[in-house]
Formats: sequence, C-alpha cells, structure tokens
Amino acid sequence: MTVLTVDLDAAEPPYEQLRAQVAGHIATGALRPGDRLPTIRALAGDLGVATGTVARAYRELEATGLVTTRRRTGTVVASGTTAQDDTVRSAARDFAGLARRHGLTEVEAIDLVRAALRGGPGPATGR
Repeated sequence: MTVLTVDLDAAEPPYEQLRAQVAGHIATGALRPGDRLPTIRALAGDLGVATGTVARAYRELEATGLVTTRRRTGTVVASGTTAQDDTVRSAARDFAGLARRHGLTEVEAIDLVRAALRGGPGPATGR
C-alpha cells in the first residue's frame, strides 16, 4: 500500500486529506483495480485518527465509484478505474516539482490547484 498521511494542523479535514490521497494514488496508477485498502480500524490506528474519519473517507470514495467495500474482501479499488490521461498526469508531476522547488507545502500546492479548478485566483501562499 502506498503511504497515506494526515496533517492534523491543516485547514483541510483529515477525512478529505485521506480521500484525496487515495483518489490521487488511483489516478496515478499507484493503486490499481483490485488492490486492497487497509481496514478502517488499522488505518485509523496507524494515522492516529478516529475510525469515523477513515470510514467517511472510504464512504466518499465509494460514492464516487473509486472503491468498493464487501464483507469478505474489505475495501478494494474498483474495477474499471484507470489512470488519468498521461498528459494530465505529467502536468501534475511537473507542477509538484515546481511547487517543491518554490518551497510550497503540500497543502499550499493543493489549495492552488483547487482554486485553479474553481476558476479563482488562488490563495496567497506568503512566498
């Protein structure tokens, strides 16, 4: 399983941080259809968050069709999910490198992307 982290000091709620990370790993191909996610209890324990936080992230991923949950198999990446267009993936890698070179935190970089997707000017990063 790829690494998942939670920044409890971030403005973004922990469940959204988890949801976005898992969705990103699916989009990049780091998680493939059929890959099993950790159990809610195990991931909550590893990250030091409430089980409800992980459960909400998993529910939201399931609602968008990225994962499925079954009693015997647990939560797995849904079949039919594929990596995004290579051009977009490449642009994301380029942006991540640019953000790192300019000293942006992960949260600041994600906030800029969210603002761009919404058509706004983006948050001030103080840099």
